[in-house]
Amino acid sequence: MCSFGIIRGEMGTRDNVTELIALAHQGKFLEAIERFYAEDATTQENLDPPRLGLRALLENERKVLATVPDIHVERVGSLMVDGDRAAINWVFAYTDAAGRQIELDEVAYQEWRDGKIIRERFYYDPAQRLRGV
Repeated sequence: MCSFGIIRGEMGTRDNVTELIALAHQGKFLEAIERFYAEDATTQENLDPPRLGLRALLENERKVLATVPDIHVERVGSLMVDGDRAAINWVFAYTDAAGRQIELDEVAYQEWRDGKIIRERFYYDPAQRLRGV
């Protein structure tokens, strides 16, 4: 079970973020993207070039799931919603190709419009992927 606080969030965005988190906890990552990302959404990891468009986001997620099929949400450390912006501290766990147990602690900063994420950026230390738990 996760514990998190929500502040000053617009009810629609708050509800959508809560549902997004619930889908991720269920391992329904593709369904979450299809449901909550706009057709022209962008996602960016740290300083990497952004991915553009729903089709590219889904394709990337399929590749991730094929590479690390046991990935799951370990916990949500915290959550903040303020109007049409949200920040989620995700902690994911998975086994990498070398058999190491990895815990990836990241913050996703999201901008929402009309019930959909239009822009998302992930902030994390890439070295986490090199160390086991």
